[in-house]
Amino acid sequence: MEIGILGLPQSGKSTLFEIMTGVKSREMHGETCVRGLATVPDSRFDKLVEIFTPVKVSPAKVPFSDVNAVGEKAWEAVRQSLAGAEGLLHVVDGYTTGDAADALTGYRKLADELVLADLMICENRLERLAKMAKKPMTPQDSLHGRVLPRLKEQLEAGKPLREIPLAEEDRHGLRSFSFWTIRPEMVVVNTPEENPAVVDEFNRQAGLAVPAIGICCAVEAELMALPPEERQEFLDSLGIREAAFGRVIRGAFSLLKRTVYFTVGEDEVKAWIIPVGTKAPRAAGVIHNDFERGFIKAEVINFDEFIACGGTNAAAKAAGKLRLEGKEYVVQDGDIINFRFNV
Repeated sequence: MEIGILGLPQSGKSTLFEIMTGVKSREMHGETCVRGLATVPDSRFDKLVEIFTPVKVSPAKVPFSDVNAVGEKAWEAVRQSLAGAEGLLHVVDGYTTGDAADALTGYRKLADELVLADLMICENRLERLAKMAKKPMTPQDSLHGRVLPRLKEQLEAGKPLREIPLAEEDRHGLRSFSFWTIRPEMVVVNTPEENPAVVDEFNRQAGLAVPAIGICCAVEAELMALPPEERQEFLDSLGIREAAFGRVIRGAFSLLKRTVYFTVGEDEVKAWIIPVGTKAPRAAGVIHNDFERGFIKAEVINFDEFIACGGTNAAAKAAGKLRLEGKEYVVQDGDIINFRFNV
Protein backbone atom coordinates (compact mmCIF):
# COMPACT_ATOMS: atom_id res chain seq x y z
CA MET A 1 0.00 0.00 0.00
CA GLU A 2 1.51 3.30 -1.10
CA ILE A 3 0.28 6.69 -2.27
CA GLY A 4 2.39 8.85 -4.58
CA ILE A 5 2.21 12.62 -4.20
CA LEU A 6 2.15 14.62 -7.44
CA GLY A 7 1.99 18.33 -8.09
CA LEU A 8 3.38 21.10 -10.26
CA PRO A 9 6.41 23.03 -8.94
CA GLN A 10 5.55 25.31 -5.98
CA SER A 11 2.20 23.58 -5.45
CA GLY A 12 3.10 22.67 -1.88
CA LYS A 13 3.34 18.90 -2.37
CA SER A 14 6.65 18.49 -0.53
CA THR A 15 5.39 20.69 2.30
CA LEU A 16 2.28 18.54 2.63
CA PHE A 17 4.42 15.39 2.56
CA GLU A 18 6.53 16.78 5.40
CA ILE A 19 3.45 17.79 7.42
CA MET A 20 1.94 14.32 7.17
CA THR A 21 5.06 12.19 7.62
CA GLY A 22 7.54 14.42 9.44
CA VAL A 23 10.14 13.60 6.75
CA LYS A 24 11.85 16.67 5.27
CA SER A 25 12.10 15.55 1.65
CA ARG A 26 13.25 18.95 0.38
CA GLU A 27 16.41 18.64 2.45
CA MET A 28 17.32 15.30 0.85
CA HIS A 29 18.90 16.80 -2.25
CA GLY A 30 20.40 13.56 -3.52
CA GLU A 31 17.17 11.55 -3.26
CA THR A 32 14.79 11.41 -6.23
CA CYS A 33 12.09 9.61 -4.26
CA VAL A 34 11.53 10.04 -0.52
CA ARG A 35 9.15 7.81 1.40
CA GLY A 36 7.50 8.35 4.76
CA LEU A 37 4.71 7.01 6.96
CA ALA A 38 1.72 9.06 8.09
CA THR A 39 -0.27 8.01 11.15
CA VAL A 40 -3.99 7.69 10.48
CA PRO A 41 -5.89 9.80 13.06
CA ASP A 42 -8.41 7.54 14.78
CA SER A 43 -10.25 8.48 17.97
CA ARG A 44 -11.25 4.83 18.44
CA PHE A 45 -7.62 3.75 18.62
CA ASP A 46 -6.85 6.58 21.05
CA LYS A 47 -9.73 5.44 23.29
CA LEU A 48 -8.47 1.83 23.31
CA VAL A 49 -5.00 3.03 24.29
CA GLU A 50 -6.57 5.04 27.10
CA ILE A 51 -8.47 1.96 28.34
CA PHE A 52 -5.67 -0.63 28.15
CA THR A 53 -2.63 1.65 28.80
CA PRO A 54 -0.45 -0.82 26.84
CA VAL A 55 3.33 -1.04 26.84
CA LYS A 56 3.32 -0.58 23.06
CA VAL A 57 0.98 1.31 20.73
CA SER A 58 0.84 0.67 16.98
CA PRO A 59 -1.61 2.91 15.08
CA ALA A 60 -2.47 2.45 11.40
CA LYS A 61 -0.02 4.16 9.05
CA VAL A 62 -0.19 5.11 5.38
CA PRO A 63 3.00 5.17 3.25
CA PHE A 64 3.42 8.28 1.08
CA SER A 65 6.08 8.95 -1.57
CA ASP A 66 7.33 12.36 -2.68
CA VAL A 67 9.31 12.57 -5.93
CA ASN A 68 11.66 15.41 -6.81
CA ALA A 69 12.69 15.10 -10.46
CA VAL A 70 13.79 17.72 -12.98
CA GLY A 71 15.23 17.75 -16.49
CA GLU A 72 14.45 15.89 -19.69
CA LYS A 73 13.97 12.53 -18.01
CA ALA A 74 11.91 13.83 -15.10
CA TRP A 75 8.74 11.99 -16.11
CA GLU A 76 10.60 8.70 -16.45
CA ALA A 77 12.13 9.17 -13.00
CA VAL A 78 8.70 9.90 -11.53
CA ARG A 79 7.17 6.90 -13.31
CA GLN A 80 9.86 4.52 -12.05
CA SER A 81 9.69 5.88 -8.51
CA LEU A 82 5.91 5.62 -8.26
CA ALA A 83 5.42 2.41 -10.27
CA GLY A 84 4.24 0.62 -7.14
CA ALA A 85 1.93 3.37 -5.88
CA GLU A 86 -1.68 2.19 -5.65
CA GLY A 87 -3.11 5.70 -5.53
CA LEU A 88 -2.21 9.31 -6.33
CA LEU A 89 -2.51 12.43 -4.20
CA HIS A 90 -2.60 15.41 -6.58
CA VAL A 91 -1.68 18.68 -4.83
CA VAL A 92 -2.94 21.83 -6.56
CA ASP A 93 -1.67 25.38 -6.04
CA GLY A 94 -4.57 27.52 -4.88
CA TYR A 95 -2.24 29.54 -2.69
CA THR A 96 -0.27 31.75 -5.07
CA THR A 97 -3.16 33.77 -6.52
CA GLY A 98 -6.06 32.54 -4.43
CA ASP A 99 -8.11 32.25 -7.61
CA ALA A 100 -10.08 29.04 -8.26
CA ALA A 101 -9.74 29.41 -12.03
CA ASP A 102 -5.94 29.50 -11.74
CA ALA A 103 -5.99 26.47 -9.45
CA LEU A 104 -8.16 24.59 -11.94
CA THR A 105 -5.80 25.49 -14.80
CA GLY A 106 -2.90 24.05 -12.78
CA TYR A 107 -4.85 20.91 -11.98
CA ARG A 108 -5.79 20.31 -15.60
CA LYS A 109 -2.24 20.95 -16.81
CA LEU A 110 -0.84 18.06 -14.80
CA ALA A 111 -3.93 15.89 -15.35
CA ASP A 112 -3.57 16.33 -19.12
CA GLU A 113 0.11 15.39 -18.95
CA LEU A 114 -0.81 12.18 -17.14
CA VAL A 115 -3.45 11.37 -19.76
CA LEU A 116 -0.93 12.02 -22.56
CA ALA A 117 1.70 9.83 -20.88
CA ASP A 118 -0.81 6.97 -20.67
CA LEU A 119 -1.90 7.50 -24.27
CA MET A 120 1.70 7.17 -25.51
CA ILE A 121 2.09 3.88 -23.65
CA CYS A 122 -1.19 2.62 -25.05
CA GLU A 123 -0.32 3.57 -28.65
CA ASN A 124 3.15 2.02 -28.43
CA ARG A 125 1.75 -1.29 -27.21
CA LEU A 126 -0.96 -1.35 -29.89
CA GLU A 127 1.67 -0.70 -32.58
CA ARG A 128 3.71 -3.65 -31.37
CA LEU A 129 0.62 -5.83 -31.30
CA ALA A 130 -0.19 -4.84 -34.89
CA LYS A 131 3.23 -6.10 -36.00
CA MET A 132 2.50 -9.44 -34.33
CA ALA A 133 -0.76 -9.93 -36.23
CA LYS A 134 0.49 -13.00 -38.13
CA LYS A 135 2.11 -14.62 -35.09
CA PRO A 136 0.41 -16.72 -32.41
CA MET A 137 -0.57 -14.49 -29.49
CA THR A 138 -0.27 -15.29 -25.80
CA PRO A 139 -3.35 -14.87 -23.57
CA GLN A 140 -1.76 -11.65 -22.30
CA ASP A 141 -1.34 -10.32 -25.84
CA SER A 142 -4.95 -11.18 -26.63
CA LEU A 143 -6.15 -9.38 -23.51
CA HIS A 144 -4.17 -6.28 -24.46
CA GLY A 145 -5.48 -6.40 -28.01
CA ARG A 146 -9.04 -6.56 -26.70
CA VAL A 147 -8.84 -3.94 -23.92
CA LEU A 148 -6.32 -1.34 -25.10
CA PRO A 149 -8.38 0.06 -28.02
CA ARG A 150 -11.09 0.96 -25.52
CA LEU A 151 -8.54 2.63 -23.25
CA LYS A 152 -7.02 4.51 -26.18
CA GLU A 153 -10.42 5.93 -27.10
CA GLN A 154 -10.93 7.13 -23.53
CA LEU A 155 -7.52 8.78 -23.39
CA GLU A 156 -7.94 10.44 -26.79
CA ALA A 157 -11.06 12.05 -25.37
CA GLY A 158 -8.87 13.53 -22.61
CA LYS A 159 -10.46 11.41 -19.89
CA PRO A 160 -8.69 9.34 -17.22
CA LEU A 161 -8.81 5.55 -17.30
CA ARG A 162 -10.17 5.32 -13.75
CA GLU A 163 -13.57 6.36 -15.12
CA ILE A 164 -13.83 3.15 -17.18
CA PRO A 165 -15.34 0.11 -15.42
CA LEU A 166 -12.97 -2.81 -15.90
CA ALA A 167 -13.29 -6.47 -15.01
CA GLU A 168 -10.81 -7.58 -12.36
CA GLU A 169 -9.15 -9.91 -14.88
CA ASP A 170 -8.62 -7.03 -17.31
CA ARG A 171 -7.34 -4.71 -14.59
CA HIS A 172 -4.85 -7.36 -13.45
CA GLY A 173 -3.66 -7.88 -17.03
CA LEU A 174 -2.87 -4.17 -17.36
CA ARG A 175 -0.77 -3.87 -14.20
CA SER A 176 2.56 -4.05 -16.04
CA PHE A 177 1.84 -0.75 -17.81
CA SER A 178 1.68 1.29 -14.58
CA PHE A 179 -0.88 3.62 -16.13
CA TRP A 180 -1.13 6.89 -14.22
CA THR A 181 -4.80 7.61 -14.70
CA ILE A 182 -6.10 4.12 -13.92
CA ARG A 183 -5.17 4.61 -10.27
CA PRO A 184 -7.59 6.26 -7.84
CA GLU A 185 -6.83 9.95 -7.34
CA MET A 186 -7.35 12.29 -4.43
CA VAL A 187 -7.08 16.04 -5.04
CA VAL A 188 -5.87 18.49 -2.38
CA VAL A 189 -5.98 22.25 -2.94
CA ASN A 190 -3.33 24.24 -1.07
CA THR A 191 -5.35 27.31 -0.06
CA PRO A 192 -4.29 30.75 1.20
CA GLU A 193 -4.96 31.43 4.88
CA GLU A 194 -7.15 34.43 4.09
CA ASN A 195 -9.29 32.60 1.51
CA PRO A 196 -9.85 28.93 2.45
CA ALA A 197 -13.13 28.95 0.50
CA VAL A 198 -11.20 28.86 -2.79
CA VAL A 199 -11.50 25.07 -2.61
CA ASP A 200 -15.31 25.34 -2.72
CA GLU A 201 -15.21 27.31 -5.96
CA PHE A 202 -12.57 24.94 -7.33
CA ASN A 203 -14.88 22.00 -6.66
CA ARG A 204 -17.81 23.78 -8.29
CA GLN A 205 -15.81 24.40 -11.45
CA ALA A 206 -13.90 21.11 -11.56
CA GLY A 207 -16.87 18.79 -11.09
CA LEU A 208 -14.69 15.96 -9.74
CA ALA A 209 -16.30 12.67 -8.76
CA VAL A 210 -14.67 13.02 -5.33
CA PRO A 211 -14.50 16.67 -4.14
CA ALA A 212 -11.05 18.08 -3.43
CA ILE A 213 -9.96 18.72 0.15
CA GLY A 214 -8.70 22.18 1.04
CA ILE A 215 -5.64 22.64 3.25
CA CYS A 216 -3.50 25.67 3.98
CA CYS A 217 -0.04 24.13 4.06
CA ALA A 218 1.47 27.29 5.59
CA VAL A 219 -0.86 27.11 8.61
CA GLU A 220 -0.54 23.33 8.92
CA ALA A 221 3.26 23.55 8.86
CA GLU A 222 3.10 26.17 11.62
CA LEU A 223 0.82 23.86 13.59
CA MET A 224 3.17 20.88 13.29
CA ALA A 225 6.09 22.98 14.51
CA LEU A 226 4.32 23.39 17.86
CA PRO A 227 4.66 20.94 20.76
CA PRO A 228 1.78 18.38 20.68
CA GLU A 229 0.19 19.81 23.83
CA GLU A 230 -0.10 23.27 22.22
CA ARG A 231 -1.60 22.19 18.89
CA GLN A 232 -5.23 21.97 20.02
CA GLU A 233 -4.95 25.40 21.62
CA PHE A 234 -3.65 26.76 18.30
CA LEU A 235 -6.55 25.15 16.42
CA ASP A 236 -9.06 26.53 18.92
CA SER A 237 -7.67 30.03 18.37
CA LEU A 238 -8.42 29.62 14.66
CA GLY A 239 -11.87 28.17 15.28
CA ILE A 240 -10.84 24.82 13.75
CA ARG A 241 -11.82 21.46 15.26
CA GLU A 242 -9.01 19.36 13.78
CA ALA A 243 -5.97 19.76 11.55
CA ALA A 244 -6.79 19.45 7.86
CA PHE A 245 -3.87 17.10 7.24
CA GLY A 246 -5.70 14.49 9.32
CA ARG A 247 -8.62 14.60 6.88
CA VAL A 248 -6.16 14.22 4.01
CA ILE A 249 -4.58 11.13 5.59
CA ARG A 250 -7.96 9.54 6.33
CA GLY A 251 -9.12 10.38 2.82
CA ALA A 252 -6.04 8.74 1.35
CA PHE A 253 -6.66 5.66 3.51
CA SER A 254 -10.23 5.40 2.18
CA LEU A 255 -9.00 6.05 -1.36
CA LEU A 256 -7.23 2.70 -1.33
CA LYS A 257 -10.32 1.00 0.10
CA ARG A 258 -8.60 -0.04 3.28
CA THR A 259 -10.08 -0.54 6.72
CA VAL A 260 -8.77 -1.49 10.16
CA TYR A 261 -9.43 -3.94 12.94
CA PHE A 262 -7.87 -3.84 16.39
CA THR A 263 -6.08 -6.26 18.67
CA VAL A 264 -5.92 -5.12 22.27
CA GLY A 265 -4.20 -5.96 25.53
CA GLU A 266 -1.88 -4.61 28.17
CA ASP A 267 1.14 -5.53 26.06
CA GLU A 268 0.00 -3.79 22.86
CA VAL A 269 -2.92 -2.07 21.18
CA LYS A 270 -2.55 -2.32 17.42
CA ALA A 271 -4.54 -1.29 14.34
CA TRP A 272 -4.21 -3.81 11.51
CA ILE A 273 -4.78 -2.60 7.95
CA ILE A 274 -6.74 -4.82 5.56
CA PRO A 275 -8.61 -4.33 2.26
CA VAL A 276 -12.33 -3.68 2.61
CA GLY A 277 -14.20 -6.98 2.30
CA THR A 278 -11.48 -9.18 3.81
CA LYS A 279 -12.65 -12.41 5.44
CA ALA A 280 -11.52 -13.44 8.91
CA PRO A 281 -8.82 -16.03 7.96
CA ARG A 282 -7.08 -13.60 5.58
CA ALA A 283 -7.31 -10.85 8.20
CA ALA A 284 -5.68 -13.21 10.70
CA GLY A 285 -2.90 -13.86 8.19
CA VAL A 286 -1.92 -10.20 8.35
CA ILE A 287 -0.71 -10.89 11.88
CA HIS A 288 1.04 -14.15 10.99
CA ASN A 289 0.73 -16.78 8.28
CA ASP A 290 0.15 -19.44 10.95
CA PHE A 291 -2.97 -17.58 12.11
CA GLU A 292 -4.50 -17.98 8.66
CA ARG A 293 -3.27 -21.52 8.09
CA GLY A 294 -4.59 -22.78 11.43
CA PHE A 295 -7.62 -20.49 11.71
CA ILE A 296 -10.42 -21.88 13.90
CA LYS A 297 -12.62 -18.97 14.98
CA ALA A 298 -12.47 -15.24 15.57
CA GLU A 299 -13.73 -13.71 18.82
CA VAL A 300 -15.22 -10.41 17.65
CA ILE A 301 -16.82 -7.33 19.11
CA ASN A 302 -17.11 -4.03 17.30
CA PHE A 303 -15.59 -0.95 18.91
CA ASP A 304 -18.95 0.79 19.45
CA GLU A 305 -20.40 -2.30 21.16
CA PHE A 306 -17.26 -2.63 23.29
CA ILE A 307 -17.56 0.96 24.53
CA ALA A 308 -21.30 0.56 25.10
CA CYS A 309 -20.45 -2.39 27.36
CA GLY A 310 -18.20 -0.22 29.49
CA GLY A 311 -14.94 -0.95 27.71
CA THR A 312 -14.15 -4.31 29.32
CA ASN A 313 -14.07 -7.82 27.88
CA ALA A 314 -15.83 -9.19 30.96
CA ALA A 315 -18.77 -6.83 30.52
CA ALA A 316 -18.90 -7.57 26.78
CA LYS A 317 -19.07 -11.33 27.48
CA ALA A 318 -21.69 -10.85 30.17
CA ALA A 319 -23.82 -8.83 27.73
CA GLY A 320 -23.47 -11.50 25.06
CA LYS A 321 -21.81 -9.08 22.66
CA LEU A 322 -18.57 -11.02 22.25
CA ARG A 323 -19.34 -13.44 19.42
CA LEU A 324 -17.55 -16.25 17.57
CA GLU A 325 -17.23 -15.89 13.80
CA GLY A 326 -16.09 -18.45 11.24
CA LYS A 327 -14.17 -18.50 7.98
CA GLU A 328 -16.82 -16.65 5.97
CA TYR A 329 -17.04 -13.67 8.29
CA VAL A 330 -16.15 -10.39 6.59
CA VAL A 331 -14.22 -8.21 9.02
CA GLN A 332 -15.86 -4.84 9.63
CA ASP A 333 -14.16 -1.51 10.24
CA GLY A 334 -13.49 -1.06 13.94
CA ASP A 335 -13.80 -4.73 14.93
CA ILE A 336 -11.81 -5.80 17.98
CA ILE A 337 -10.67 -9.36 17.33
CA ASN A 338 -8.92 -12.21 19.09
CA PHE A 339 -8.12 -15.11 16.75
CA ARG A 340 -8.27 -18.75 17.76
CA PHE A 341 -5.94 -20.96 15.73
CA ASN A 342 -4.11 -24.26 15.83
CA VAL A 343 -1.10 -25.38 13.78
